[in-house]
Formats: sequence, C-alpha cells, structure tokens
Amino acid sequence: MSPASNPVPSAPARDPWFDNAKMALVTLVVVGHAWVLLEPSPLRDHLYDFLYAWHVPAFVFVTGHLSRSFTWERRRLWQLVRTVAVPYVVFECAIALFRIHVGGEEMDNLFRDPHWPMWYLAALFFWRLLTPVFVDMRGGLVVAVAISLLAGNWAGDTLDIARVLGLLPFFVMGLKATPERLELLRQRWVQVSGVVVLLAILVATRWTDSWASTEWFYYRALYDEVADTTLEATLTRALLLLVGTLGAWAFFALVPRGGGWFARMGAWSLVVYLFHGFAVKGAGYAGWGEVSFPGPTVAVAVTTLASVAVALLLACRPVAGLLNHAVDPFGSAQRQVDLAVEATAARQEAEVIAGAVLEAAVAGGATLRPMHAEGQNPHRDLDVRS
Repeated sequence: MSPASNPVPSAPARDPWFDNAKMALVTLVVVGHAWVLLEPSPLRDHLYDFLYAWHVPAFVFVTGHLSRSFTWERRRLWQLVRTVAVPYVVFECAIALFRIHVGGEEMDNLFRDPHWPMWYLAALFFWRLLTPVFVDMRGGLVVAVAISLLAGNWAGDTLDIARVLGLLPFFVMGLKATPERLELLRQRWVQVSGVVVLLAILVATRWTDSWASTEWFYYRALYDEVADTTLEATLTRALLLLVGTLGAWAFFALVPRGGGWFARMGAWSLVVYLFHGFAVKGAGYAGWGEVSFPGPTVAVAVTTLASVAVALLLACRPVAGLLNHAVDPFGSAQRQVDLAVEATAARQEAEVIAGAVLEAAVAGGATLRPMHAEGQNPHRDLDVRS
C-alpha cells in the first residue's frame, strides 16, 4: 500500500506547559542524583528528602497524562518497543559497561534488575501496557491505590515491579487528568495554595526520619524491611501517596504555561534522562564527592548549578539532536530512509520536468526552422531602423 493511500496522522501540537514541566522535572532528576555524590549533611539530606517526596510522583503524573492515547494497536505497540524497550536494552548495557570499565564496579542481574537510572524505562513499559485497562475504568484510581498499598507486602526487584505498582496511582491519576480538570490548576488560589503546600512539605521533611526513612520515597522496599508492622507500613505508604499527590499538583500549578527556549528543551527530556547518568557517575569516579568545599551549603549550591548546566547542555538542540540517534536508533534510521525516499522522488520529478521542457524546446525549434529555410526573418516585426 502506498503512503498516499495510508496517511500517517500528523503529530499533535506540543503543549508548552507540559514541556516546561518535563524539562524542570528531568533537571531535578539530575540534581537529585548529583546530590548523592556529596558527603551526608543535614542540609543535603533535608533537600533530598523534600525533592523526592514529590518530584518522582510529579514525573509519573506527567508520564500518565502523556500516555492517555496509548492503545494496543500494532503501530502503538511497535512505537512502545522502539522508544522504550530498545533504549532500555541499549542504555542498560551502556551504563553497565561504563560502571564496570570506568568505575570498576561489579554488575549483577543485568536486565532483570534495572540498574540506576533504568528503572524508569522498565516501569514506563508496563505502565503504558496498562493504559487501556485504566484509562476508562470507573474507579480506576481507587484500584490503583489499593494495588499500591498491597504491593509493599510482596512486590520484588524483578524489573522493579515494586516501583511499577507502588507508583501506579500517580500514573493513573495522570491518565484521568483531562484538560478540563487540569484547567482548575490555573486558578489563582490554587497557585497560592501550591506555594503553601511545597513549603509545608519542605518543613515536614526536616524531620523525615521520625516518620519515614528516605528509603520510603523510592517505593521499592518490602514493608517488612522498613516498618515493624504491616499496618504501620500501609499507613506510611498512604501518607506518602497523599504528600506526593499534593506536591505534584502544587508543582503543576506553578509551572509556567508559555513557550520559549526552556519549553523547547522539554522535547529532549528522554535524552537528558538517559545520558545524565554518565555525567553523574563520571563525576563521582573523578572524585566530586571528595572536593573540599567551604561547607555543605556551598557544596550543595555548586553541585546544583553544575547539575542544571549538565541538563541544559544535554537538552540544547545540537547536542540532543546528535544524542537522539542513540536514544531512538530505529526512529533515526526511519527518518534517514524517509529523507532518501523524498530525495529520490524529488529527483525523479525534476527529471520528468526537465524532459518535458526539453521536448517543448525541441518542438519549438522544429516549428521555427521552416521559416528560416524560406529566408524569412522571424524577428522582422522587431527590426527597427533609424
């Protein structure tokens, strides 16, 4: 079947609000991972817990909302394999090799237990497959919360299924977030409340260890590893779901909705996510955590600025466009094929036009030659004499 008989639907226009959110969130991912390189301190630990209390839930929420159109059609399933499964395999191998040969680390259970930060791609693969189940399910969010609360009793590390199920409510929440519901976040009182909510989370996480250890924010540990009783663990998970939800909503209420250079960078968020690990790990191997900063505040500030610079560099178009060949190798190959097909078609069309022009010129010359043969001047009407 020719392309003309099976047109590919044009891509929907990008929403700068979500591009701004994606770029901000992936930048915070780089920042959070870079903070781990620093020596523990009350300031670093506090900011880390504050960030992880809401920014991963917000990231999953965005992922859910942008997955609303996913179906089990062959085209969409191939797209899922091409843009999620293939990068997972490629970068799981690449980061493992980097950690082994550059950092001297030992890697076990490659692919089965996703290595930092590949867990998100493994989770995204399963979340997308679950989309048709939850997107129209009445009471789907309640079901997702129940699954999350129960998952801590038995979910394990294989393909990070614990995180897949633990963070599922935020993904389903994104699926259920229609444009009309999101429009409510534009109200002024909601934006003011968002500032209050984030400040409240900032204060609450000052004493995280008194109500939940940092491990809770990863949604990966079994309940018996982080709590004394199942009831205590279930209530703690429920509290974290509530805090994450409020923090994610507060973040989105404050995200700018206008376009610009930052929003355009949001289109390359996956490039930033997949490549920042090499920069962060490389800095760790180079001894970033051993640098003698004047104090914890300076260490956090410098590391944060460096992390933001790395994220912006990876997302700038010349760099991201080049790195995207590794992120989406099949897509890049298809684009090259499409360009070659277009170039071939244009050349053939040019040859047809050139042939038509040549035939017209030859036909015109044949008409003029008999006039010359009779000694007539074809331009006699233009022969002006003084």
